[in-house]
Amino acid sequence: MSRITEAQEILKALGLPAAQQNEMSALTLLALCGIKEDTPWAKANRSSKGVTKDIMAFVNENYKADAPYAPNTRETFRRHVLHQFVQASVANYNPDDPSLPVNSPKAHYAITEEALAVVKSYGKRGWKKKVDSFVKGTVPLREKYAAERDMRRIPLIIEGNEYYLSPGAHNEVQAAVVEEFAPRFAPGGKLLYIGDTEDKDLYVNAKGLEVLSLPISEHSKLPDIVISDEKHGWLFLIEVVTSHGPVSAKRVVELEEFTKDCPYGIVYVTAFPNAKEFKKHIDDIAWETEVWLSDTPDHMIHFNGDRFIGPRK
Repeated sequence: MSRITEAQEILKALGLPAAQQNEMSALTLLALCGIKEDTPWAKANRSSKGVTKDIMAFVNENYKADAPYAPNTRETFRRHVLHQFVQASVANYNPDDPSLPVNSPKAHYAITEEALAVVKSYGKRGWKKKVDSFVKGTVPLREKYAAERDMRRIPLIIEGNEYYLSPGAHNEVQAAVVEEFAPRFAPGGKLLYIGDTEDKDLYVNAKGLEVLSLPISEHSKLPDIVISDEKHGWLFLIEVVTSHGPVSAKRVVELEEFTKDCPYGIVYVTAFPNAKEFKKHIDDIAWETEVWLSDTPDHMIHFNGDRFIGPRK
């Protein structure tokens, strides 16, 4: 294996997230340890290094001579590699002078003694023991990030069971659709499907979809949320928009094909977090569809003048 590939293996063992197991991260580790392509890992050393004149210069001279990193990538090294190295106890920030201000031109990094011990043992019999010792002494960064992400998850009660949407603006609006839109505009309705930015099949009521002749095997074609209203014989197809994807004329044609055998009337809704986001997409919204803003949940905007909410004719 190349030194870059080996460095990636070390970063994975040290508990770095996938985003910090890429080539730039591997090259940064090699620079911090002074490892060239022909340098044995046992010769890794610890010395303080600045980002541009030391880390990037080492990388460009020894690994990227044919396609060196440009000076403007300094912030990428700092923000997307070195910050995470410090959080993961792989590197120390300003070990020679901790009192330096954040934006000091003298800012520097050095591999920690604990991480250095792991690096120097790579490929040797004691490698696994050193890795285990490092992991026991620190919380792997990927676990820290996963724990923080779990804490920010959005709880949602569906049919008496608790589900968790991944954090983010899109899913905040999705939760609002279930908790605020549905009780107001589809009271008594049944949630048949809701996706998630991480899990597209977070909740699927397969039986309910089958009863309405919606192809179970093709539920990936469904919008973000599907709610059935048995009392009125309506099916709400709801797209949640925080950056793209309102119910456009093109999307209506796609959904009409998907629901062609459904006995219910179809109500198309685009849900936005606020008027600002709505205005960005207003030209793309299809006529005879509805718009709902989660920050003003009591109101609906209907894209046609002769009637309010109901199935598209």
